[in-house]
Amino acid sequence: MSPQKTFLVFGATGQTGRHFTTLALNDGHRVRALVRTPKKLDITDPNLEVHQGSITDNPDLDALLDALLSGVDAVVCMIGDAPLQKTQKVNTAFVRTLIPAMRRQGVTRFLYQAGGLSAAPNRRLSPVIWLIRNTVARGFIGQHRDNEAVMHYLSDEAHDIEWMAHRAGIGSDGPSKGELERSRTKVSVATFGDCAAYNYRLISDASAIHSADLSAYRKK
Repeated sequence: MSPQKTFLVFGATGQTGRHFTTLALNDGHRVRALVRTPKKLDITDPNLEVHQGSITDNPDLDALLDALLSGVDAVVCMIGDAPLQKTQKVNTAFVRTLIPAMRRQGVTRFLYQAGGLSAAPNRRLSPVIWLIRNTVARGFIGQHRDNEAVMHYLSDEAHDIEWMAHRAGIGSDGPSKGELERSRTKVSVATFGDCAAYNYRLISDASAIHSADLSAYRKK
């Protein structure tokens, strides 16, 4: 087992977040999670530390983040609120508060999970992905724009942070369909568990620092 680490996870009650939390705990790491409803995270483990709270409704978010980040090795952000993101860039506002807090606490490693239909900074979507985004997935355009704003902020203003973005093609839960690998051009519709396993590997991959790539299943 690798040396024990402490992960601060945002989105631990989500479909991908629950899988990520379980993987980290099973490997003997510590997980600190901020969740709105603790009972949704029905995982019992002495290395799991659950804090109740919200990133959008907190009168002193700076103080909360300073406390949560103390002693943390890496931050993993797998959050989204499609209805709210139709009108507000909530993830961008949060990350703009989180990154300065990470600097204050000396935490440098950060993984942000975006979507496969969100364009990486200074790169265009392929014609096929663009078409999907603007037809069958147009109801989630607010999420795509929010993700893009986060990635642009990281690219333009967080050079000192070891950030990485996973533009995931998340489909549904179910049995593993294989192992995902980084790709600049290809994206697979993956299970929540496979995306979580990819995130878990990616957060420790130094070659992924300052990347905003897609993920696709490795050919057998």
